[in-house]
Amino acid sequence: AKNEKIPLLVIVGSTASGKTELAARLAREFSGEVISADSMQIYKGMPVATAAPTEAETLGVPHHLIGFAAPGAAFSVADYVRLAHEKIREVHGRGRLPVLAGGTGLYVSSVLSNVAFPAQRSDAALRESLREQAEREGAGSLLERLAKFDPETAARLHPNDLGRIIRAIEIYELTGVPMTRHLLESKKTPPPYESRIIGITFRDRQKLYARIDARVSRMLENGLLDEARRALEAPGKTAAQALGHKEFAKYLRGGQDLHEAVETLKRETRRYAKRQLTWFSKLPGVYWIERDAAEDVYAAAKGIVLESGILSNIK
Repeated sequence: AKNEKIPLLVIVGSTASGKTELAARLAREFSGEVISADSMQIYKGMPVATAAPTEAETLGVPHHLIGFAAPGAAFSVADYVRLAHEKIREVHGRGRLPVLAGGTGLYVSSVLSNVAFPAQRSDAALRESLREQAEREGAGSLLERLAKFDPETAARLHPNDLGRIIRAIEIYELTGVPMTRHLLESKKTPPPYESRIIGITFRDRQKLYARIDARVSRMLENGLLDEARRALEAPGKTAAQALGHKEFAKYLRGGQDLHEAVETLKRETRRYAKRQLTWFSKLPGVYWIERDAAEDVYAAAKGIVLESGILSNIK
């Protein structure tokens, strides 16, 4: 039987690794379209802080799931996964190659493992009573209650993680099925994709950090401060909490000089890049390219795509 799986090219890497450019070039080469997997690029009005590709950087390739949500809007992983699956199917339906590219590990791995999220039912009264119990007896008492019917989830959660403890109890109370079983069930359906994952990394991490510093300087030239100022004044907290916005809040309120704010942003971005690399290093089956050691990153990536066989299934 012919393989009916949808071909999917996935490009991962940390911030400032050059994955946006690589994704656009590969999509142009293999008549693809890019689907962003970035939890901050989804929001409107923050293209500088999130390093969303400019018109020129898209190379004329359609890019999806960028700049569509209002900055104050609640947007969950479940929302992202639903939209990403939809876009991947649409791109494939047009006879083009879907290219999933981004730096949010949770988004990428949730799409690739085809995780299904329990229907978002909730019970405000139950939540409220659990909150009150936590205030009276401490979050530890809720963890003990959770451990009685879902020991695995209870063992995984930290006592400070009150929101998730309450959600896990709520799911069980509403569905009669513990979270652990929901998660197992959620991964039973294999993903409908035949994917090839390419990751960009660095042999010498200092080279990545130098790229991050250069990017921060470029963002400032491109109007990051004005964008951060608008985010601070906007309703809703999401935009003001974005990396690249929150570091300037103190400066904009007059409590810090600009140099300090810039240094803070560089340091926080390096930390974020480290967390991204840690996450992606756990993804199975990644073909890694060392940006600072490879002669030609694009040529190496192109070779990986051609050898993968995923192109044979494009209408």
